Amino acid sequence: MSASDVLHPDGPDYDAFLHAELGEDRTGVAVTVLSALARIGLEPWTEAKELALLSNEEAEVRLNAHLAAITDVPALAMASRSKAAKLVSLLPKRKSPVFAKTPRKATIRFPQVSVFWIAVAIIAVAVTARILFLAQTG
Repeated sequence: MSASDVLHPDGPDYDAFLHAELGEDRTGVAVTVLSALARIGLEPWTEAKELALLSNEEAEVRLNAHLAAITDVPALAMASRSKAAKLVSLLPKRKSPVFAKTPRKATIRFPQVSVFWIAVAIIAVAVTARILFLAQTG
């Protein structure tokens, strides 16, 4: 695995979003979207992919909820709504999730048996039934 694979497991498409700065925490450390999502226990690349699949409004609401959970970044608390809208605009173009084709109506496929063999089976059952009947009355 190359170093770029480790740094960009899903390619650089989400870099602008994940590396966007949110402000400094109370200790003076710069907080990015990537570090903020990790702080609240989310996998940053997975969350970025999921946000990219949502509409802008849905992504903003979801991101706002995540940002609200981060209480140690004072600048974030003041402007989380507008910040979420700007951050969502950094996500790559939304791609529709790939849906499997609608399954076709199930069809039951029976083995193809010729009419000859069906007739032989019916005759065999009839002969066996007749023999059993005669053996009981006999």
